Amino acid sequence: MDTKHKQAEVVKEFGPFPGNGRVHGVTYDGESVWWASDKGLNAMDPDTGEITRVLDVPAHAGTAFDGTHIYQIGDGNIRRIDPATGETVATIPAPTADDSTGMAWAEGSLWVGQFDGKAILQIDPATGKVLRTIPSDRMVTGVTWAAGDLWHATWEEEDSELRRIDPQSGEVLECLELPKGINISGLESDGADRFFCGGCGTGKVRVVKRPGREKASKE
Repeated sequence: MDTKHKQAEVVKEFGPFPGNGRVHGVTYDGESVWWASDKGLNAMDPDTGEITRVLDVPAHAGTAFDGTHIYQIGDGNIRRIDPATGETVATIPAPTADDSTGMAWAEGSLWVGQFDGKAILQIDPATGKVLRTIPSDRMVTGVTWAAGDLWHATWEEEDSELRRIDPQSGEVLECLELPKGINISGLESDGADRFFCGGCGTGKVRVVKRPGREKASKE
């Protein structure tokens, strides 16, 4: 294994959750982990795994939080939701009807993964216009920004990875390999040392340790 590739460290596992067989998108608002399921958008205590709220919205793919609103992909659209009321305050079309996967918020934009399209799209949150395409050589699922770094999950057959990439070129800078059979749908950083990872068909949310960046040596 080269220096870019490391084994991922799974530090905690929540679920499966009764009545929710699938976990899709994942985001974090500083207090709760929100994860999408076929039955709606669930707020979860990140320490105990307790479900504290459920919002009745279509939630079949990526989830993101901009500091005020939650964005949720479902039924070919991206809904902007007031988490206090559960009300949808705006809707834009998703980049593709059925290929959009994970989603993140950063730099005033939404970043949406494409599974078969093998890419991350930067889109305008007001119009849905695609501003930029970052190519990948793997199918993209979850997407997140962590301390200025762009990470995404991959999923092919029984293998998943977490990749830190160059946001301009898509070059893989660092790769965390999940144990075989642990696949990642949604992905979110807590801004510190945790990744929250959706487990799709397992109905689980896992916590993976985010490695610290190595400091450049002074020469």
